[in-house]
Amino acid sequence: MATRGRPRAFDRDAALRTAMKLFWRRGYEGVSVAMLTQELGITPTSLYAAFGSKNELFDEAIELYDAPGTTPTDHALALTPTRTAIEALLRGNADAYTDPTTPPGCMIVLSALNLGAAHDDVGRALAERRNRDRAKIEARIERGIADGDVPAGLDAAGAALYVQTVLHGISIQARDGCTRTQAHTIVDAAMGSWDALVTQPGLRPSGATSAHRGA
Repeated sequence: MATRGRPRAFDRDAALRTAMKLFWRRGYEGVSVAMLTQELGITPTSLYAAFGSKNELFDEAIELYDAPGTTPTDHALALTPTRTAIEALLRGNADAYTDPTTPPGCMIVLSALNLGAAHDDVGRALAERRNRDRAKIEARIERGIADGDVPAGLDAAGAALYVQTVLHGISIQARDGCTRTQAHTIVDAAMGSWDALVTQPGLRPSGATSAHRGA
């Protein structure tokens, strides 16, 4: 009688990478446990044994995606002067968001879209990551002010928010099919705005509000 072969060993790291790409493509809400088990080729029992809940698996996937030292942001913000750092930040992420070998866009941005009230905890965790990223950009701009390559009158918090808004916009455009060339065209325009901002920082002093705010 033929003997049964040994079952193939479960590769947890490979499964985590696969789950990360699934969440990246479909967002947190768009991924069910059934999808995960089918994609990973395991049973629900094995999934829970390996990762706990879907939420815990998502947390690990986000940690893998956003691991320190692995993102374009970490490399770019170490560059000098500040304009070079900001441009490298935008172009590096534009390349990453439109890389044909990975799902399009930013996983942290796209996973937060369409989250229901039942998953407020997931939304808060993602918002905290985005806030930390913006704080890194703000700190780099403040360093530029201290170094003298950014005008002292510039609102660092507002400038960081602008840069992050451009990044989020490119991420969503990439999900909708924006090409690398198109993404870099967006960066070209953003850097033109950056140059205008740092040349005439008094145009919008810190704390100023627009006269054309929406309700």
